Amino acid sequence: MEKWSSMTIIVLLGLIIRWTVSLGSYSGAGKPPMYGDYEAQRHWQEITYNLPVKHWYFNTTDNNLQYWGLDYPPLTAYHSLLCAYVAQLIDPSWVALHTSHGYESQPHKLFMRTTVLVADMLIYIPAVILYCCYLKDASNKKKISSALCILLYPGLILIDYGHFQYNSVSLGFALWGMLFLSYDLDVWGSIAFCFALNYKQMELYHSLPFFCYLLGKCFKKGLMGKGLVLTFLAILPSCIKLTMQPSLRGFKYSLGCCALSFFLFSFQVHEKSILLVSIPVCLLINEIPFMSAWFLLVSTFSMLPLLLKDGLLLSYIVTTLAFLMVCGTSFSILEKTSEADLKLKMFSASIRNYIPWFKIFPKTMKYLFLVSITMMGILTLMSATLDPPQKLPDLFPLTISVVSCLHFLFFLLYFNVIAIWESKSSSNQKKSN
Repeated sequence: MEKWSSMTIIVLLGLIIRWTVSLGSYSGAGKPPMYGDYEAQRHWQEITYNLPVKHWYFNTTDNNLQYWGLDYPPLTAYHSLLCAYVAQLIDPSWVALHTSHGYESQPHKLFMRTTVLVADMLIYIPAVILYCCYLKDASNKKKISSALCILLYPGLILIDYGHFQYNSVSLGFALWGMLFLSYDLDVWGSIAFCFALNYKQMELYHSLPFFCYLLGKCFKKGLMGKGLVLTFLAILPSCIKLTMQPSLRGFKYSLGCCALSFFLFSFQVHEKSILLVSIPVCLLINEIPFMSAWFLLVSTFSMLPLLLKDGLLLSYIVTTLAFLMVCGTSFSILEKTSEADLKLKMFSASIRNYIPWFKIFPKTMKYLFLVSITMMGILTLMSATLDPPQKLPDLFPLTISVVSCLHFLFFLLYFNVIAIWESKSSSNQKKSN
């Protein structure tokens, strides 16, 4: 009973912080002619409500693909349609064909923010709570701490409730998949569900020759081919280990490795795609709190140029500091830097067979973490207060990207190391206090 009471308080806190962030600005607010992601989501509601399914993804007189053409999978389109039905009941002008372009008002903003919150409450938050409640070999304190940290992860909150998107839907479904991983029926059910959604979109396959043409051009230039090779090589070690020694813990490690590899080496990746890496890392926060919290802080920092563009500096600073404080209080992350805490004990022992003096010093990891936090703080301050040189207008975003990339390469190496060397019989199998 105490655990569920604590979980209820955590959910309420998460909801309060989410709604507080939603009171701020959003992508493209008052910036015609394209506005931003807020308008993209509203426009998709307009398209899906007013046009037949077969026209959703094709350029027509009523569907100008140059104006926020629907380019997300059908499940997203049906979610937009569901929201559009509610919008039509409240105020038809919100989804009126053509005339609603660029529509902005306080009531509509309240409606759009509410749709994100409802989706979060129905899909993502329940998955997080159930995942944490059924963590194996974890005390109630760790389960509660894990739920608190995951729900307060600033990256997802800032993008969904600040910038404006519905990432919690897809990420929530991914978490539900983790919860029911052992049931093959659920896997086949998901496949059947996707086929059912795509059935009415079969005309999409008419564009397959054009898609193949684009692929061929990309391969000819070598861009996609190089990305494919690098991604494959990066995911190979952890996948081989998982195949040889399958385990749920190994699956989570491999998930982080694969997601980060795709983010770093894929042909084309948006900065918001780091959320696809962050959620697998969230699943590890009870096992490796120091490295997980560090990664999640960097992932949020990597989106800073986008957040500044949307006027979300204050929300970014407050949520990031709150997350750092919660992780530090709940898990004492600065005290979790030993080889055992970092899951590097077996790796270090293997290396010392060849290099006797090799040792991962806890102080070194603390030092690197503090340097990293300081660097991110300085770059945040400079980006927010200083104007870049006229000859280097993208100096700060580029610097943030380079710093973030170096961090991510370091984390990719780390996650691969623990995925390969971590044993199922290691000390993390023991119940934590």
